[in-house]
Amino acid sequence: MSVQKVREYLKKYGMENRLREFPVSSATVALAAQALQVEEARIAKTISFYAEGGCILIVTAGDAKIDNAKFKAEFGIKAKMLASEDVERLTGYRIGGVCPFGNPSEAKVYCDLSLKRFTTVYPAGGSSNSCVELDCEELFRASGSRKWLDVCKNWQETGGQSK
Repeated sequence: MSVQKVREYLKKYGMENRLREFPVSSATVALAAQALQVEEARIAKTISFYAEGGCILIVTAGDAKIDNAKFKAEFGIKAKMLASEDVERLTGYRIGGVCPFGNPSEAKVYCDLSLKRFTTVYPAGGSSNSCVELDCEELFRASGSRKWLDVCKNWQETGGQSK
């Protein structure tokens, strides 16, 4: 059902045909990279955090880690990931399929600069076996991202400059 929700959501951007489903799981960065035969860094993972009145969704490169100090400086709160029992209620998706498309209005989406080194990236498509290929500006626009952030670490050292 969630894949269909994402497909319908992407229609307004003319991107619904880019949604791909796999016969295998793509629920983790490693599994998604394996299913797509791309490097893990190109998987655009959506990480969910508690925020007053809802949640914060940060879309990052697959090799990036949240930098707690940068997160606190940006949002004024400590980075606390959603507990498993709160994920679907606050994001609209189950664990393994959380994506930045068609979320509840209380979920505020942001994109991290770690993604910008790639021509295209692969965020989840609403299920644990789906994704969509987008360039960074398409991702920003289709996700309704509020702004580009710099809240991650460890990705600069990997140097990945892929297509």
